[in-house]
Amino acid sequence: MHEMTLAINIVKIACKTANQNGADKINSIEVEVGKLAGVLEDSLAFCFEAARNNSIAKDAQLKILTIPGKAHCIACDDSFDTDTFFTLCPECDGIAIDIIQGKDLRIKSINVD
Repeated sequence: MHEMTLAINIVKIACKTANQNGADKINSIEVEVGKLAGVLEDSLAFCFEAARNNSIAKDAQLKILTIPGKAHCIACDDSFDTDTFFTLCPECDGIAIDIIQGKDLRIKSINVD
C-alpha cells in the first residue's frame, strides 16, 4: 500500500515546514492529487489518520483536491481531458499524446498555529 508511504511523507514534509516557520500545531494539510497519479484518495485519507499520530499534525485534517487528467495531441495540437494514459486524440484519432496535467501529488498548503 503505497498510500501509507505517501501519507507518512506528507506528514513529515508538513511538520518540517511548520517547525521551520515556528508553528506548534498543524490544523490542516491541503494536497492536490492528480487523477492519473495512481493514488487511491480514500486509502490516502485513511493512512493519513495513522501517519499523523505522535506529531504536531495529530489533529490535522487532510483536504484532498482532485486534479483532472489533461492531454495534448502532438499531431493536431488539441488539448483534452482524459482519465487514462492510453488514449487517442478525440479530434484526429492521433496516438502521439503528451499528458500535461494530472500525474502529480503535491502539498498545496499547510494551515498552522
